Parts: sequence; structure tokens; C-alpha cells
Amino acid sequence: MGRQRKGRDISGILVIDKPAGLTSNGVLQRVKRLYGAAKAGHTGALDPIATGVLPICLGEATKFSQRLLDSDKRYITRVQLGENRATGDIEGEVVEQLPIPLLSAEIIETALQPLRGEITQIPPIYSALKHEGKKLYELARAGIEYDVRKKARQVTIHNLELTGFGEDWIELDVTCSKGTYIRSLAEDVAKALNTLGFVAMLRRLGAGPYVPEMMLTLEQLEELAGAEGDFSQLDERLLPSYTALESVPILYISEDQAKELLFGRRIIVNKGGELPLAQVQLRVANTPEDILIGIAEHSIAGEVIPQRLLKVAGLSPVT
Repeated sequence: MGRQRKGRDISGILVIDKPAGLTSNGVLQRVKRLYGAAKAGHTGALDPIATGVLPICLGEATKFSQRLLDSDKRYITRVQLGENRATGDIEGEVVEQLPIPLLSAEIIETALQPLRGEITQIPPIYSALKHEGKKLYELARAGIEYDVRKKARQVTIHNLELTGFGEDWIELDVTCSKGTYIRSLAEDVAKALNTLGFVAMLRRLGAGPYVPEMMLTLEQLEELAGAEGDFSQLDERLLPSYTALESVPILYISEDQAKELLFGRRIIVNKGGELPLAQVQLRVANTPEDILIGIAEHSIAGEVIPQRLLKVAGLSPVT
């Protein structure tokens, strides 16, 4: 028998305005403690210098964490020009310097154009990617050389817009696919401008469906925390788990069909329907509330194949 987790069986999603200086895991642990939650997870780490949108999943919502990890992200970043730093951001030591050419909006736009769309990106050596079980930043801190070009990957820059610039800096609005390193993008932009650069400021403005208007600070959460054992105000600020599935179409099923799925059995619905094999949200029809039981694959033949199912009060769990 597995060891039972301590804490409350509470589920939902909270969007935190991550402060600079804290790790994403540090924020996660503070939220988990405030909620007294048995289970929690974040949806993609932000660098310690970064601020902004950090969705935290509690309880059953953690089953959708991977979907949020895979979602597009939006950032505002300031690139400081003329220097290259070991970590690719303001926290690293200066390792190289170059003069900064005279900048104009036209010159910067010319540099940005080839970096839009699908590009090949070389991740920074100070990253959590692994080589032979070791994270690259661990190798870098140990002084072990590694050709990071071996980790080159394809990413998509959906939007890359100049929002401001000065003699030695530019500010960019970036919307990108999963796996994009803004530190690498900053270095590539600087290279296209015939100089060097690093990330001096980074703020995330979007992660999947989550935007700044949904955010709470850690200080606001602390204020909402009531007397010991009183979580009512905190619980009111949780977003439903289904908000993580905004782009996933909904398939309504009966309560009996839901129970079949929760027992691990496939079901047939809408045989001969128009949907090809696609991911769908499973919602229970004819109930007072719109009950989400999870996500599944739905084939054109009408077969529903469960993928991630939630514990739902009043329905039997998977056995």
C-alpha cells in the first residue's frame, strides 16, 4: 500500500504573479503550504530573475500540468546589448564584450525578421536539459565542457515585436511555443544586430489560457489566509480544473458512461460522427453542474479512450 499524502484533497488552479528572486518550486511550496494541499505542481519553471504568470495546479488539476507545459507562452523581455554573460541573463558573469552599433527601428526590424516562425534554437548551457543524467547547468557549474549545439531544437516564434529601444537595450514582446529559451533568443537577436546581448528583464504575460488579469501575488494569498483550518477565502480564488482545457472540444456523456470510463473501460458514443481521432473533454450531461471527469481520445468510429481521468464525487473511481 502506498504512503498516504498529508494535506487537504483540494483541486483547482491558481495563477501566481511570480516575484523575482524566487524559484518556481519555491513559489509552489509556499502555495501548497498556504492551502494545506496534499498535492501540487507548477506548469513550467520560470528562471529566478523572471516574474509573472505561473499557474499552480492543486490536487486533481495536476493531471493537466503536462498540457499546460506544452502550451504557448508570452513574454516581455529587455535585452541588454554589448555583453555576453555566462548564464545568458543578468545574474551571470560578463564573459565577452562588443561595441553596440547605432540602432533604429528599421535596423532592429531587419534583425528580428529571420527569427520569426519556426527556427532552430540552441539552448543555453545553464539550462535544466540533461546529458547522461546530469542537468546542463550542473555540468557548467562543475566546469565540465559540453557542446550544447547537440541539444539544438526546433521551436516556433509566433510573434516577435519591438516595443521599445535605447542606445544599449531593446524590449521585445514574444509569443512562442513550448521549449523556447528567451535567453537564447536574446543572444540570437543581439547577434543579428552585430553585437552581444543578455536578458536583463523577463516577465511572462501568458501561459496557455492564463493571463495577468487572473494573477494573485504571494502577499495577497497571505492576506486571504484565515485562522488555522479556515481556507474559505483561499478556496474561492481557485480556478476550476477545466480552465486548463480551454482549447479542447467538449464531449457530453451520461453518468453511466462516465462510470464505465472511470472503471477503465472504453465506451462508444456518436458512432459515425464527424470527429477524427482527437482529444476531447469529457463532461457529464444532465447534471446540476457541468462536471468534468477528464480528457480522452475520441475516434471517428465513436470509441472513447480515456487518457486523464479525475476523481469525481458521487462517481466510482478507477479500480
